[in-house]
Amino acid sequence: MPVPVPQQGAALAAGGASAGTPIRTHAERPVLPQQAGPVDSAGPDRPSVSGSAAAGEAPHGPGLTLLVIEDHPALPLNLPEMLDAEGKRVRIRTARNLTEAERLLTDDVHCILLDLALTGPGGPGKGKGEGDELDTLRHVLHLAPHHAVLALTAEADAERGAEAVRVGAQDYLFRSELDAQLLNRAIRYAVERKRADVAHRRLTESVLRSQENSRLERGLLPKPLLDGSDLRFAARYRPGRSRALLGGDFYDTVRTPDGTVHAMIGDVCGHGPDEAALGVELRIAWRALTFAGLCGDELLGTLQKVLENERADEEIFATLSTVDIAPDGRRAGLCLAGHPAPLVVRPGLGPQLLPYEEGGPALGLLPRARWPRLQVELGGDWSLMMYTDGLIEGRIGQGTQRLGQEGMVAMVGRQLTTGLRGEALLDAALAEARALNGGELNDDVAMLLLDRGQC
Repeated sequence: MPVPVPQQGAALAAGGASAGTPIRTHAERPVLPQQAGPVDSAGPDRPSVSGSAAAGEAPHGPGLTLLVIEDHPALPLNLPEMLDAEGKRVRIRTARNLTEAERLLTDDVHCILLDLALTGPGGPGKGKGEGDELDTLRHVLHLAPHHAVLALTAEADAERGAEAVRVGAQDYLFRSELDAQLLNRAIRYAVERKRADVAHRRLTESVLRSQENSRLERGLLPKPLLDGSDLRFAARYRPGRSRALLGGDFYDTVRTPDGTVHAMIGDVCGHGPDEAALGVELRIAWRALTFAGLCGDELLGTLQKVLENERADEEIFATLSTVDIAPDGRRAGLCLAGHPAPLVVRPGLGPQLLPYEEGGPALGLLPRARWPRLQVELGGDWSLMMYTDGLIEGRIGQGTQRLGQEGMVAMVGRQLTTGLRGEALLDAALAEARALNGGELNDDVAMLLLDRGQC
């Protein structure tokens, strides 16, 4: 997870105090007993905080804070006093080396001013790699990846300053140009540019993660295996989670070598990514167990063991409806595990719910549950619609009345009289349920339709 980007604090003023009031450099500050490094120019040191706040964070104390890292023996910095937009004094801390800088890099630092002439982390003669004059800058960028950094160089070494920007600094300044107005503007620009860089990186990471999740979820969506069957298949799937492709609902359809068509639809309680992952696991387990020859009570009992071992919480359960349609297509076995019964349509008859009185409990509720298999006569021509409760739990209007199974049966009946079939029927049913609800349905919705003959 990317590190959150704190909000920008008070903006720096466009110009500072006109008088170039100097501050005491580290050479002028008294060293207190038991103190290893310099003291904050506007107050005592604060303890170092791991993972200091990103550029632009609102300060915890008065004003803004600039951390200066420099140790130029011939030209010590004489920084002007600066005021922020609210008239508060900009706090300035100085460090003679990177060891001191790490201690002073607390959570209220907004910008770092680094002298590129500084040697390595421990001080003179330490830590600087041969042939690479920007090792110190790289060390600072590694130490403070979320802070704005200004590089300080000699006026005759502009190319070195430009290289510092290419390495990762927000801007560079010449030592001879450190008047209040320029420095104030440069700090503000560096802080805002760092904020923009961090925001852009977070957006890029978010887009890439979203694309990866979409590819993963798309790959996990079921691909029906009905080669050799004369049944027509259609399905619709709408997760309840925003911008997701998978939810806690799941379905699948396969044809086994003996010609039997097996269909399943289920619903894991909840709407989050954990529930979606568990739904995928149950679907894949169902497909494997079906091809292994299990059905009915034996199959559901094994799926319950899978759920019990894979769920994150003992209160998680899943409802399930399975049908196995005989090779001749005229009859089917039905098992219900706490799930709404499928709807069947036959020529000359309105839509009807298949019997559901003999169903068993949802998976994961009772350790030694049983799920009877009911034999159902389908006839020659028929349509069988399986669905999850997200379709029937939507409201009707502004009141508390739900669509329910009876309302769904009536709704599908009206749509059948207009000649809708297959995917068009599923689309119309989902659209009307949403319209009756007055907007998007709150739960995941999965719908599966199998047709035989002219029905």
